[in-house]
Amino acid sequence: MIGDGDCDDSKAGYKKPPVATRFKKGQSGNPKGRPRGRHREAPYQAVLGQLVTIREEGVERKVTAAEAFMLQLAKRGLEGDISAARYTMAAIDAGKDAQLVDVNDLTGIVVELVSPGSVNTALQPLRVAKKLDKYRKTARMALEPWIVEAALERLGERRLTREEQRTVMKATRTPWKVNWPDWWEERP
Repeated sequence: MIGDGDCDDSKAGYKKPPVATRFKKGQSGNPKGRPRGRHREAPYQAVLGQLVTIREEGVERKVTAAEAFMLQLAKRGLEGDISAARYTMAAIDAGKDAQLVDVNDLTGIVVELVSPGSVNTALQPLRVAKKLDKYRKTARMALEPWIVEAALERLGERRLTREEQRTVMKATRTPWKVNWPDWWEERP
């Protein structure tokens, strides 16, 4: 007769694994255990390093979550939130201390390198035109309304033909937002 503490392999079944596969007494079920130092600190880099999309004056751009947070904090500070202004100034001071390069000595900052002869890659960073399909490298570009207005002002007394006007309207991203001159015949 088998006692209550003893197990028989023949009785293995539901909720009764075979004796050979059971955990041995005094041996951990997870021998390697949790790695040291894991989950000790908050994952600031993982959270604040993520890219988020923000909209400034109707134009979307991608920035890190840390930069978006600082922009929002600075905006609130400028709107009169004293505590936000205080935190923003403290962050600016901390950033100045951590910065290795003197900001006053910088003559310029390269935002994006443009291939020689490639107009399309230069138009987007300058916010002169927008790619109609952002997922395709060779997508068609459309001009922003402000650049169309500026170009029309540069014409002076010169007038465009009706065909040229159609071409300009087709190339404009939002033609209904353009302040067309009085002599303009084509309408959106």
